[in-house]
Amino acid sequence: MAQVLHQRFLTPLQTPRHDSTGYARVNSGKSSTYGPVVAHSIISSNLPGSGHAHSPPAAPPEVRRLVVDEAGEGQRLDNFLMRLLKGVPKTHVYRVIRSGEVRVNKGRAAADTRLALGDEVRVPPVRVAEKPAGAPAAPAREFPILFEDDHLLAINKPAGVAVHGGSGVSFGVIEQLRQARPQAKFLELVHRLDRETSGILLLAKKRTALVALQDQFRSRDTGKTYAALVSGVWPAKLKVIDVALHKTLDARGERHVLPVAADHPDGRRAISLVKIASALADFTLLDVTIKTGRTHQIRVHLAQAGHVIVGDPKYGDFALNKQWARGEGLAGLRFERMFLHARQLAFDHPASAERITLTAPLPAECATLLTRLSQPH
Repeated sequence: MAQVLHQRFLTPLQTPRHDSTGYARVNSGKSSTYGPVVAHSIISSNLPGSGHAHSPPAAPPEVRRLVVDEAGEGQRLDNFLMRLLKGVPKTHVYRVIRSGEVRVNKGRAAADTRLALGDEVRVPPVRVAEKPAGAPAAPAREFPILFEDDHLLAINKPAGVAVHGGSGVSFGVIEQLRQARPQAKFLELVHRLDRETSGILLLAKKRTALVALQDQFRSRDTGKTYAALVSGVWPAKLKVIDVALHKTLDARGERHVLPVAADHPDGRRAISLVKIASALADFTLLDVTIKTGRTHQIRVHLAQAGHVIVGDPKYGDFALNKQWARGEGLAGLRFERMFLHARQLAFDHPASAERITLTAPLPAECATLLTRLSQPH
């Protein structure tokens, strides 16, 4: 039996305590999206025919009593448990909450109970699936820093790097940064960028900062502007795209986003403001400011307008993408990424309320491509 408890935000109590039948208080007025990152794996394999005859039998999982520190403060109990009990079905998590096996401060608690600093959480014995054998660990990596203080971190994410692991991706920016900063008590993504998109990515170093910043994103109080190179000559009069979007899965199970009518039952309104930054011979460099944050919004909006983003592997011109990746048509220059870059982000600082505007310069490969396209050929 091997038991690993990786502790980022919680401190186990040393002395077990008995539960009482009282009810835990519910703390309100705070919200959060991301919970603690705690991995508790119990590895067992002394099963007939398993080929591991020398492995000792696994000990049963035990009750854990944990104390919430500032990183878990304000989080819902159900979200807290789902991040704690990785791999456990949601239905089981809600079942142990409803049954009273989970206690907060010795009392029963509802799924929407908000945890407060110093709360004691009793977690019943739950077996958590271990990670697949041989799964690669995230390598420690830092990224170019655009801004950093005690509350937040802004980096310039390169294209081709996912922001987090999942869906066939072992790790992303957040896992690599946590490995590079083992002393960090709290580090969470404030928002997302597509894997193929480069540019400004914001992370919170305190839960209070995470909640405040995500509130701004939800209420559209941030200013997000992207640089996008599209094929063709963009019509100067087309400055606002207000087209609803609908997320679907194709036959292979891959996510696709479709433009739909405003009254489509599954459509969500999406608004993009478009400005011409530079007109080239057969292409146009655009500044696109999004007023909503829908999945693949800019990519789909520009494509449905008849001007796909250069290098877009999902909605773009696949023949041109392959041609440029081979260095054909650009006098030997290879361009092997999507030309979409989060170049500017404005928001209010979560502690001082000061308005901050960050900019990320175009990546070298994008700047080189623009230079090449501006030359006569």
